[in-house]
Amino acid sequence: MRIPSSPRHMQGLSLIELMIALVLGLLVVGAAIGIFMSNRQAYRATESIGRVQEASRVAFEMMSHDIREAGGNPCDKGTPVANVLNGAGAAWWSNWVDGIRGYDDGAAAPFGNAPAPVRVAGTDAIELKSGASGGVNVTAHATGGAQFTVNTVNHGFETGDIAMVCDGRQAAIFQVTSANSGMSNTVEHAEGVGSPGNCTTGLGVPLLCAAGSVKKTFGPNSTMVRMYATAWYVGTNARGGSSLYQVRLNGGAPQAQEITDGVTDMQITYREGGAYVAAGAVANWANVTAARITITLQSLENVGPNGQAVQRQLVHTVSLRNRNA
Repeated sequence: MRIPSSPRHMQGLSLIELMIALVLGLLVVGAAIGIFMSNRQAYRATESIGRVQEASRVAFEMMSHDIREAGGNPCDKGTPVANVLNGAGAAWWSNWVDGIRGYDDGAAAPFGNAPAPVRVAGTDAIELKSGASGGVNVTAHATGGAQFTVNTVNHGFETGDIAMVCDGRQAAIFQVTSANSGMSNTVEHAEGVGSPGNCTTGLGVPLLCAAGSVKKTFGPNSTMVRMYATAWYVGTNARGGSSLYQVRLNGGAPQAQEITDGVTDMQITYREGGAYVAAGAVANWANVTAARITITLQSLENVGPNGQAVQRQLVHTVSLRNRNA
């Protein structure tokens, strides 16, 4: 005989039990969402600052290369140099021999005036000059016609370039007034042509930017290289932030190129003797042997605590290869 089921066994969850289950479920779901959002925020922060740091490492490599090569040229250390560029005493192209020059916050900008974008207040800048690697050999030098003949038509020199020629006893820095790489193996250095132009065709020392200047002849196997000037600084960008910029030129007006976004500050000290000092405390730039660069980076998104940007600092020390040989 079948016994009917008890009504107790047919009852469902009570309202209290259902509410407790819902609350527990909401707590679990809320905790899961909280963990997910926290992990997502951490991932965004890590990814954002990682992109900035990776780009800055590339920038550090580029800047380090310029610093290591500062002051480099095909001549021996201490070789007399005649700089025949017009206005060299007061212009940025006057200190090729120094090789390196720093600018503290608030000091004058590289190359005599600030190229656009504007440099961020309170940040340092650095200006570097060196000769290009390689170069060509001189086969003849006609001082009367202010013309070099070199050993190849693919010499790489163009009109307006700034160049250095050296024979082991003396060097001269001048502006190329006529050259056509790939077509001709001659390089001219006429007087009063171009900007800044040459104050004389005489390339000897002592330098006299006047009639009767010393007519130095650079014989066969003299070396000629292009000279480069590079500056690094932090400037404002078109997106309302700030970036690390590089200015690289040989002749003509400075043009800035954005290298890394998210850089808010750059501070540089220089090793002169046994200590690192600020640019304003350097007594002789020719004695600087290293530079210590501190860059402050900021994430491009507000992914830090309290919705703020994440900041990091990178410090890098670079020795000047030509001063530590």
